[in-house]
Amino acid sequence: MTTSVELRNVILCADDFGLSDGVSRGIAELAQMGRLSATGAMTNMPGWRRAAPDLKPLKERIGIGLHLNLTTGAPLGPMARLASAGCFPPLRSLLATAFRGGLDGAEIRGEIARQLDAFEEAHGEAPSFVDGHQHVHVLPGVREALLQLLRDRGYAGRVWLRDPADRTIAILRRPVGRGKALVVRGLARGFARDAQAAGFVTNRGFSGFAPFDLSVPARRIFDSALSNPGRTPLVMCHPGYGDDELRGLDPAVESRVAELEYLRSEEFVDLLATRGIRLVPHPEAQNETGLRRGPSEVT
Repeated sequence: MTTSVELRNVILCADDFGLSDGVSRGIAELAQMGRLSATGAMTNMPGWRRAAPDLKPLKERIGIGLHLNLTTGAPLGPMARLASAGCFPPLRSLLATAFRGGLDGAEIRGEIARQLDAFEEAHGEAPSFVDGHQHVHVLPGVREALLQLLRDRGYAGRVWLRDPADRTIAILRRPVGRGKALVVRGLARGFARDAQAAGFVTNRGFSGFAPFDLSVPARRIFDSALSNPGRTPLVMCHPGYGDDELRGLDPAVESRVAELEYLRSEEFVDLLATRGIRLVPHPEAQNETGLRRGPSEVT
């Protein structure tokens, strides 16, 4: 006899599509298997245009958004103040500039527009959501430019935004990634309020913080991330195949492979079934309720 399980809808979003061919290929494969429900694209990276066609058959299955990037690679146009040498600064430098009020709003807005245009040109339509690489979209000087630009483009009510903050009690109850989660909660203070005031839906509940090495097994990362979820939770992840391109861009290589292997496994399917989790592509799907009998719907 099977037992009815009350479903909880969760957005499982793979970050960094377009960072390298190996990352993009791994994400596309997981999406085809039903093991992801969203991905965010880094449209300033050369890999975006190469891999964008792989997402077109998945438009109806997953959320496909812009992963706004201001810390890796080069901008898509001149940025005399932020990227005077032709490449983005590291996150630490961007944070310092943002919190002392040193970002040029017009310059930031121009780069956001270029990355949005690059998304639409390759994908053929507007992103379903916008978030930020290393959560840069919530920073002072960036969030204001982003919200105004999206409103000016008529995206309010059409595009949703990622809020990378969660309740303190939920963060403290998760055994993995507490420190990072608390820091980002502080950076994102007020973002959901600002986004909603501007007419944008956000997720409520966020997890997936983990060390970018093999010190914590992938199974433990996802077991933790899928615990104590919020009302409309989003879990970020970073799967992908390792390749030389990735090694030249990002220190997280082996951890991406480990996440990819776990998400492909039956162990992950069992975790979803045990928790009664259904993967959905956007926060508004959280309003759908129901019962499912038997195992998870992923394949």
